[in-house]
Amino acid sequence: MPTAGGVTALEGNRQRLDGGAMYGNAPRAVWERWSPPDSQNRIPLACRCMLVEDGLQGRGRVLLEAGIGVFFDPALRERYGVEEPEHRLLASLADTGLSDADIDVVVLSHLHFDHAGGLLAPWEAGRPPRLLFPNARFVVSEGAWARATAPHARDRASYIPELPALLLETRRLVIVPAQASTHPLLGERFRFHLSHGHTPGLLCTEFQDAAGPLLFASDLIPGVPWVHTAITMGYDRYPELLIDEKTRLLEDLLARGGRIFFTHDPGVAIGKVTRDARGRFGVH
Repeated sequence: MPTAGGVTALEGNRQRLDGGAMYGNAPRAVWERWSPPDSQNRIPLACRCMLVEDGLQGRGRVLLEAGIGVFFDPALRERYGVEEPEHRLLASLADTGLSDADIDVVVLSHLHFDHAGGLLAPWEAGRPPRLLFPNARFVVSEGAWARATAPHARDRASYIPELPALLLETRRLVIVPAQASTHPLLGERFRFHLSHGHTPGLLCTEFQDAAGPLLFASDLIPGVPWVHTAITMGYDRYPELLIDEKTRLLEDLLARGGRIFFTHDPGVAIGKVTRDARGRFGVH
């Protein structure tokens, strides 16, 4: 799905997760209208990535996130509802005439497995995890890196234990300082918005294309229903803080005619921020 300014939405592997967990304290009677659950109470989710082909000052290719991939063994793929057996992001890249070796920079909002698992090659029995994207530099925030290397018991299962060491071994890891809103590697068309409500150091990356600001919102706003400011996830570390962060960012995007790129919405990749007469945010 190409858009103006060299941006393409790339589908990664889809998964199904518990609807109650994805909608936090919202009643099922509310959220099932947006996300009809299956017999196991799971809802469909995308793991969508954003490719910018004219990034890096007009040259090079920047990939925002890598989705969940298929690094899990078959039993864990079933547990976490990963739908396709093949690495769908690699197939999506191939559809555009590219491979993982053609990516120059991968920007990771954080290192939960459904956002960074696609960095790894498909699972093979008896073989340890191995990293793809042999020519890319990997960008992650200082806070997200610290959390991934020393996770809390509450979210330890959300991380891939082997991934930090694999990233360090490449010598291509770029850690963005906590107060930085830009980085020389990416240039002035990219801007960072830091969030802590979902997980420490969540890096939401804004890209300026011909149509204006486009925000890769990651798990701050994972899909269209979560544009509603009161809707959070059970996975969020500090839901009230997340609501405040989300509200400020939506107000800023609205004022600038901005759009949101949704990584987890199964049907919508990009929406322009709107606000109705009652002050409720939405997208179209």
